[in-house]
Amino acid sequence: MNIQKLTIGQMAELNHITRQTLRHYEAEGLLTPYYTDPDSGYRYYHINQSARLDMIHRLKICGMSLKQIKQQFETANIEDIQSSLKTQLDFIDESVRRLNQSRYMISRTLNNYERYKSLPQGPTIFHEHLPPRKIYVHTSSVNFFDQEDSGYEIMLSELKTGLVEKKLPASYLCNIGTIIRRPYIEERMLYSNEVFVFVEDDFEIPAKVEILPGGMYVNICSETIFKESEYAEQLLNYITDAGFIIAGDYICEVIAEFPMFDNLSRSMLYKIQIPVTTKEG
Repeated sequence: MNIQKLTIGQMAELNHITRQTLRHYEAEGLLTPYYTDPDSGYRYYHINQSARLDMIHRLKICGMSLKQIKQQFETANIEDIQSSLKTQLDFIDESVRRLNQSRYMISRTLNNYERYKSLPQGPTIFHEHLPPRKIYVHTSSVNFFDQEDSGYEIMLSELKTGLVEKKLPASYLCNIGTIIRRPYIEERMLYSNEVFVFVEDDFEIPAKVEILPGGMYVNICSETIFKESEYAEQLLNYITDAGFIIAGDYICEVIAEFPMFDNLSRSMLYKIQIPVTTKEG
């Protein structure tokens, strides 16, 4: 093998690429055979041109197009390539951020569907010990129970606007809920003008973040948004009859939403949860 007169096949094999790739690079003006035999017209590469191929490969891995690489070769300006690489790095960071959001959304949705399958279906009251949970709360201009499903959509719209304004990821919208504060629920007043999303431990907007206390909760699930008032009444009657004491705010958490639309309302399972203690506790 004459390393100063490599055929296209030899050059391709030495650099672990195809002949077609070499021809493409030549067509793009990136790499031209080093020597052309004046008699035969055959063209040959020099092994030292492997350095140029290595640089093309490296810059492609960095996400640069062949057009951009050619421009860098022509300008031979280190500041230009630094600028291009910094731009590409910013693009990759943003792509990673979006992919992480997608991964979070997929993971939470799958988890929500597993929770859906594990929970009692229908108006069954059950007890559950829950850990402390962190929520971001938005105070709405409407009371959910004045308009039910339409009121819920208004509250969600306001919440989404708040998340956008604060540049928070839409992936948090996986798990949403509404709150009835303890003084209202103790008086059996169904008044809810606050909507929330569950957030991770590293989420920090102190003025809007609350911790739902851990402890014993009594719960009931439903797939019909119009049943919340009825089921809330059942749950409150159960708490009274069982001798429990309400220990905190009423939470209505959307466990899972489904891509099925038979009418204007969302298809979902929600869980009403009220923290309780015993009279002795």
